[in-house]
Formats: sequence, C-alpha cells, structure tokens
Amino acid sequence: MSKNLIPTINISSLLKSNLNSLSAKNTIKKIEKACIDVGFFQVVEHGIDIKEINNICKIGNKFFNSSKENKNKLAPKKWNKKNKNTYRGYFPNSVNGKEGLDLGDLKIKPHNLKKYKSQYIEYLNLNKSFNKSSIKSLSNYFNNIFSLSEILFKSIIKLYKKDENISNQAFSRIKTLSTLRFNYYPNQNKPVEISKQDGVALGCETHVDSGVFTVLHQDKKGGLQVQNRKNKKWYDVPFNKNALIVNTGLALEYLSKGKFKATNHRVLWNKTKRMSVPFFFEPSYDFRMHSSFLNNSKSNKKGIFFQNFLKNSLKKFIEYQR
Repeated sequence: MSKNLIPTINISSLLKSNLNSLSAKNTIKKIEKACIDVGFFQVVEHGIDIKEINNICKIGNKFFNSSKENKNKLAPKKWNKKNKNTYRGYFPNSVNGKEGLDLGDLKIKPHNLKKYKSQYIEYLNLNKSFNKSSIKSLSNYFNNIFSLSEILFKSIIKLYKKDENISNQAFSRIKTLSTLRFNYYPNQNKPVEISKQDGVALGCETHVDSGVFTVLHQDKKGGLQVQNRKNKKWYDVPFNKNALIVNTGLALEYLSKGKFKATNHRVLWNKTKRMSVPFFFEPSYDFRMHSSFLNNSKSNKKGIFFQNFLKNSLKKFIEYQR
C-alpha cells in the first residue's frame, strides 16, 4: 500500500485570500493535480474546527444508537407510511447493510416547498428525533461544509480563467441538492458485496459519487479505499483526525468534459461499528448541466437539469430505489 497515493493539501491560503494570491494559485495547482491523478485528496487547515466535527459525530452516533421508533420518525414513506418524504431521512440497515441519515439543506422550511418544484426538495422535521441544540449544530455544520465545498469549486473555476462567482449559477442555497449524510455501519454479519476484481469482502459497494465534490470525515477505524486509475489496484485512504477527505464526482466530470473524472471507491467489510459523515456537494436542482459552463467553447446542446442528472445517477444505489 502506498501512503503517498492520496495527497494531503494545506488549503489555508484559499481561506485567507480571494484566490488570486501566489500561495492560493500554488494550492489550486496542487488540487488540480490531485483531481487529475487520483480524484482523491485530503485537506488540512480547512477552517472547520475539529471540535465541531467531533460534536457532529457524537450527534450522529447518538441518533443511530437511539430507539428504532425514534429513528423511524424520520424514515421516508417506504419505511414509515405516516411520512411524506421519499428522498430525505433515515433508512434502515436492512436495505444495504448500513443505516443512513440523509439531510438536505437545513434552511428548507414547509413554505419553501411551494416555491421550489423538485422531488428532492423536502422538509424534514428534525424536531421529531433531535433536540434544538443538535439541530443548531447540524445546521451550522451544513453551512460550514457547504462554504468549504464552494471554495474548492471556485478553485476549479479559477483554473478555467473564469470569474469564480459563476459558482452562484450552479449552487443556490435551498435549491441546492447537496446532502449531509451519516453512514452508520453496524456489526455486519456478512459483506454487502464481494469484489469481482480482487475477491475482497466489502461493507459498501464499489461506486462513484454523483455530485461535484464529496467532502468526508471518516472515523479512525477507516476502511475507505480508492482505486488507482493507472494500475487499477486499491489503496487505503489513511485516517487523519485533522483532515477532511475530498473526492471528485460525476457532475464535475461532466462539467469538465472528462478532465476531472469521478473515481471508484469502496469500503472494506469490518465487523465493528463505525460511522462516516460525507457531504455530497451537488448543484441546484434547476442548474442546467452544460460542458460549456467551465469551458469557453460554445455548444448548441441544451444540457440537462441537475435533478434529472442526479436521478439517472442514483438508479444504481439500492437505498434510493424507493
């Protein structure tokens, strides 16, 4: 295993400047190289306090260790017929070997639903299962991780010599389909998949992500692996308590005309409990996905609305067959 496959990048310069400083430009070049070579990198000095991340993990663990009744209060109607939500909320480990909680933009309120016409814009009443303090912490973390993801995307935009503020065209709060997810791996008594490539037992199937970036916190038990594009071998993503893991997704691959490819990754089967907290940075539902968004080339094609792009991408995931 090569520990150097996943580069670690200090992004403090991106937080301190308008991305035009020499140090920021050097950092952006490192991000570009990591995206092209691996599709995965770790960021340190990212501006989110480790105490905040640890607190978010405590909130997640407390939820998953609560009663089945409490968790099911947030389950989509497939598992709780009393609820209207189909996309957001809790799903049980009977689906694909792990429990999960999918949270959309926490700025969404019941009155928003009339204004924003998308099957993925749903109000989830967290008061059913969380106290006010936890909800406030979840909301703050969503805000912070969204802002961090936007800085990373603006860095990509700068590579194309464009105004980084065009990111506002792609990402608009409330309309964004970004997801804060908690993945909880219970004591799995059998793998969800045996890799056809190397026969390894997996706790999460081999896949690529749908959005622009995924920004992930994994616990010290690890288990996440990324596939080297050149030799097709699998490498561990090492645990670093001070780092967040970033990987590229299908939306960025589409927008960059394949320059930044979505990368295969998987999670090893592990009989001990563990949790990961990925943030899927995904555009607004009505953002028209177009390869000319980043490139200067003009195209007569109409593109595809992101919610349709996402719908096609999610078909491969069992937990979204609702």
